[in-house]
Amino acid sequence: MTRRLFSQLIRRLPHRLVARDPLLDTRSAHQAGTMPPGLAEQCLKVAQMPESELWQAFNSHPEGLNAEAVAQARAQYGFNRIPEEAPTPWWGHLWLCYRNPFNLLLTVLAIISYSTEDLFATGVILLMVAISTLLNFVQEARSTKAADALKAMVSNKATVLRTVDELGTTRWCEIPCDQLVPGDIVKLSAGDMIPADLRVVQARDLFIAQASLTGESLPVEKAAHSRQAEQRNPLESDTLCFMGTTVVSGTAQAMVIATGGNTWFGQLAGRVTQQENEPNAFQKGISRVSMLLIRFMLVMAPVVLLINGYTKGDWWEAALFALSVAVGLTPEMLPMIVTSTLARGAVKLSRQKVIVKHLDAIQNFGAMDILCTDKTGTLTQDRIILETHTDTAGEVSNRVLHLAWLNSHYQTGLKNLLDTAVLERVDEFQARANVEHWHKVDEIPFDFERRRMSVVVSEAPDAHLLICKGALQEMLDVCTHVRQGEEIVPLSEALLVRIRQVTDDLNRQGLRVVAVASKFLVAREGDYSRADESDLILDGYIAFLDPPKESTAPALKALHASGITVKILTGDSELVAAKVCREVGLDAGSVITGSRIENLDDMALAELARHTVVFARLTPLHKERIVRLLRQGGHVVGFMGDGINDAPALRAADIGISVDGAVDIAREAADIILLEKSLMVLEAGVIEGRRTFANMLKYIKMTASSNFGNVFSVLVASAFLPFLPMLPLHLLIQNLLYDVSQVAIPFDNVDDEQIQKPQRWNPADLGRFMVFFGPISSIFDILTFCLMWFVFHASVPEAQTLFQSGWFVEGLLSQTLIVHMIRTRRVPFLQSRAAWPLMAMTLVVMCIGLWLPFSPLASYLQLQALPLSYFPWLVGILAGYMALTQLVKGVFTRRYGWQ
Repeated sequence: MTRRLFSQLIRRLPHRLVARDPLLDTRSAHQAGTMPPGLAEQCLKVAQMPESELWQAFNSHPEGLNAEAVAQARAQYGFNRIPEEAPTPWWGHLWLCYRNPFNLLLTVLAIISYSTEDLFATGVILLMVAISTLLNFVQEARSTKAADALKAMVSNKATVLRTVDELGTTRWCEIPCDQLVPGDIVKLSAGDMIPADLRVVQARDLFIAQASLTGESLPVEKAAHSRQAEQRNPLESDTLCFMGTTVVSGTAQAMVIATGGNTWFGQLAGRVTQQENEPNAFQKGISRVSMLLIRFMLVMAPVVLLINGYTKGDWWEAALFALSVAVGLTPEMLPMIVTSTLARGAVKLSRQKVIVKHLDAIQNFGAMDILCTDKTGTLTQDRIILETHTDTAGEVSNRVLHLAWLNSHYQTGLKNLLDTAVLERVDEFQARANVEHWHKVDEIPFDFERRRMSVVVSEAPDAHLLICKGALQEMLDVCTHVRQGEEIVPLSEALLVRIRQVTDDLNRQGLRVVAVASKFLVAREGDYSRADESDLILDGYIAFLDPPKESTAPALKALHASGITVKILTGDSELVAAKVCREVGLDAGSVITGSRIENLDDMALAELARHTVVFARLTPLHKERIVRLLRQGGHVVGFMGDGINDAPALRAADIGISVDGAVDIAREAADIILLEKSLMVLEAGVIEGRRTFANMLKYIKMTASSNFGNVFSVLVASAFLPFLPMLPLHLLIQNLLYDVSQVAIPFDNVDDEQIQKPQRWNPADLGRFMVFFGPISSIFDILTFCLMWFVFHASVPEAQTLFQSGWFVEGLLSQTLIVHMIRTRRVPFLQSRAAWPLMAMTLVVMCIGLWLPFSPLASYLQLQALPLSYFPWLVGILAGYMALTQLVKGVFTRRYGWQ
């Protein structure tokens, strides 16, 4: 099991919020046997342990650990990392770089060559394998190092209570999750991932999504004190939280009881080493292309053997020649080209504030043709301003502001920009006065089912005030009265109409409306719950302005020009969404709301999603469903989100895109992390993804067409010549030099038109490309045969060395020039120039090819010096080859396009 598999496992497990994970399909998660017996017993013991014993068992206390205790715990337990995440040893990495179909195939051919005592061929083949493996090894090591450095920039953190000085001062600190040790006290709130195995010590409406471990589709509630009389399965314990699960709602403090490989997740990771992940779109594409080239080789090599054996009568020599043709048809540099191109693309993207968590995602980035995104922070500035605070009639109300401030100040759950805007609106003097008069009693945290949250505060010992704020419709569901000035009146149909008029008017101004309600309660002991959010009095509204970004309109135009359709999926009001879209030049058309989606089947929604630009008032599962249906329609879909409500859609998309400031669950679910939440940054990243893919495609096109042409030429020559057109040795050297010239392709420039539209794997297009461009080189190879036969009279076996030298030079130069011809649809060297590394490598290879027949190695290589009169003919043949290729490029492009 490779390190990559474990990283994918760790990335995937925590985010299957609804469906059961395939890794657990073979066993019931509700059986105690799913956890090693010793670990299960230990967890059950901790789950039932009184709090006083808990502190003692883990050498901890309510004030948190000090530096000395942390050091001792780390020395005993190590870092909070899954053991399988440790870097693969260099020898293991080298083996993985060698173990690809092309290298294995070449190794078989080398063994066959060795068994025939063709030691030179054996050496050349092994040299090609060594070059491919070592280059791939170096590039993967560099890319892994770069990827680790980039991922470290966006690593998840945990909020932990630590003693920070010798005086015993404690403070909540944010530290990387891998720094946690058993005994640490961590704080949890909505959107957090559970960073280790935890025992809850304080909780308020804490709900955990643990489908990744248990298959339960709904979140489960956790508490500090167990309400279960008997516990047999730790996964069902209501006082334990396990690494890799996610906080859906509520708040808590919990003690770390296990880290790294000692967690249940760590144990699971160690037990699924034989499980293989389903390959993604990129891997499937590479696999299809690789198998196409291998099948082509397996068909053509026997054909060459039969023709040469039948026409020459020397089956042994024919077998060696067919073996060399098989080597020449093997694109052994493909793994290295792919790895180095992806690695270079990831590094270039990082300079544009785009962090690639998984290299394979770059191809999907370039192939994306639909981008689904939220409105807030993407189209808008993500800089919320409290624009107004009104009563239910739309008049400015300081009471509503006061209630909203108390709610935002005392809530400890999912912090957001709305709360920040409310707190900033009240000056320091007023805030201090509020804190002096009021104290917090309890809170009912926010969740996406209720779409509201409440705090309970007290000013007098005999009364409590519950203050609730949230989305308008969800607030109206729990309100029975309305405050009008100093009066409180029942909520009637007439008042509902007036409320709609006032809030719709605010929405049409582009303001986001949040309702505020309250009620007084008789002071009591005990916790408050959702049931207390009833019979509320609607006090008024706070309305927020999130102005559109100046860069949004140009970015939308750039994305449209790049062939990407932008769709807005927001939980906000349809009026606000439509207003913002108009301001940024996006035609919203008919806005579809979540309530309408509920009544549509998948077929109807898929058709609607194709044409709809803006969806509003969506739940997390609505977003996930839309993304999934767009993918099923044949689109490559990207989803950009940063909240816990975006996690299902991020996982459902071909490419999940989040930002550095997103909640843990969103960052973990994403493939791409933007260091700046901007569509401009995203557009730049898409272009770089396409540029990376275009360079990979160049090598595949060059190799496929060149190989096809060479084999066609060999077949023609073999059928009519009384000797082999080229020795096996010549084919091997030619292929080796050609491969070396390809090493610089990842550094090549890409024409603008190649990155204007999404690019995807298309094996059928590759087949057409081979058929169109392969025979072109064969035409000029045959002209070279005629030249050597009729002009230089190399028509008898005694003159075969001259014939073979002439075709060796022409074949190598034409193969090298095809790099420049196929890398662009434009006129090479004039309208489109290759990057200097590629220019330099091809020039060096061409010089070596011209030098070899004249070099001291010529006799050893069975080559001979060519007459000077050969070279004007060579220039003419190469010029004709380039001219015809350029002409065919125009025909091919007009008919099929140029990807």
